[in-house]
Amino acid sequence: MQKLSMDQLQRADVETFKNQEKTAITLVLDNVRSMHNVGSAFRTADGFAIEKIFLCGITATPPHREIEKTALGATQSIPWEHVKETTEAISTLKEQGYTIIAIEQAEDSILLQDFVPAKDAKYALVFGNEVNGVDEEVMQQIDHCIEIPQFGTKHSFNVSVTIGIVTWDFIQKSKFC
Repeated sequence: MQKLSMDQLQRADVETFKNQEKTAITLVLDNVRSMHNVGSAFRTADGFAIEKIFLCGITATPPHREIEKTALGATQSIPWEHVKETTEAISTLKEQGYTIIAIEQAEDSILLQDFVPAKDAKYALVFGNEVNGVDEEVMQQIDHCIEIPQFGTKHSFNVSVTIGIVTWDFIQKSKFC
């Protein structure tokens, strides 16, 4: 077996990517403090052709070299917006018809494998701060809460890993099932 070269992968350039159809998912980063996690969110969003990222509260914004270390240029291909209050971003997304889903360990959360995205729905996936998770005020605005099952001794995954797991799950359930 031989790895594919960059030419064989035939990736779209940034302008072509910006004009292609996107997955009806918007990521909302609620006070994510690590710029590496922010950069990773951009790279994952690009890889799955996500519509947009809302960077809320203390979440750092491009351009910044620490974000670019992991984004690898995806800050140029993914639209983003900084909003001071996450609750404001959630209100805007609700007005635009998005279903708001927090990824959090919470009472009455739905296990990721049990959640089935509706085919024509638009989703805003809210990912919280590395220490405190999704803000309690934001939790009052959500439509659903999804939890990733875990089987080890730690209480959570890194937010960038969580973004990858949940986004892939939504993609494969909506595009391949």
